[in-house]
Amino acid sequence: MQHSKKEQAAALAGIFQAAALVERLAKTGQLPEDVLQPSIQSIFVTSPQAVPEVYGGYDKLTLGRKLLKGVLNRDTEAVQGDVVRYALALIHLERKLNRTPPMLNTIGERLKRTREQATHFGMLHENVMSSLAGIYLDTISTFKTRIQVTGDPGCLQIPSNANKIRAILLAGIRSAMLWRQLGGTRWHLFFSRKKLLDGLNRL
Repeated sequence: MQHSKKEQAAALAGIFQAAALVERLAKTGQLPEDVLQPSIQSIFVTSPQAVPEVYGGYDKLTLGRKLLKGVLNRDTEAVQGDVVRYALALIHLERKLNRTPPMLNTIGERLKRTREQATHFGMLHENVMSSLAGIYLDTISTFKTRIQVTGDPGCLQIPSNANKIRAILLAGIRSAMLWRQLGGTRWHLFFSRKKLLDGLNRL
């Protein structure tokens, strides 16, 4: 893969999109399937030939691009809420995961089985969401650093919502992995703002 700013911006938008979906689901309990699909799809695209393949096209990242643009422009509305906190935490957790090869292997093996479920039931089926949530719980959530999701307790206590949130967090880790593979670091958010904005505009 080429390490262009356009592709880096897409991967970073994928992280912010996952963070935004977690926030929305935690606070409202609702997510349209067409908004959820690209993030969940990205988990299963493990050997892409190009970045757009991960999400099914750059056009699937509209929500993440909009939020990321606001953050890079230091729009006070864009940085309110929990989205930025979730996004930065996902980048941090992926770095820890990358330094834990046995956990990476475990995730890879379990994703093979979950991919079979997705082929049989459909990518957004509750069984698939439950399996993805289980992968997240048994691996990434065992790190000392955890993402504390806040929202409406009524929404968070619904098992299907909890599973979706964990599945989306796993999708956020997938985008963070892509971001790192493309040369991205946390510091780019602070010191490469103009280049990332240029990359976003090219999307």
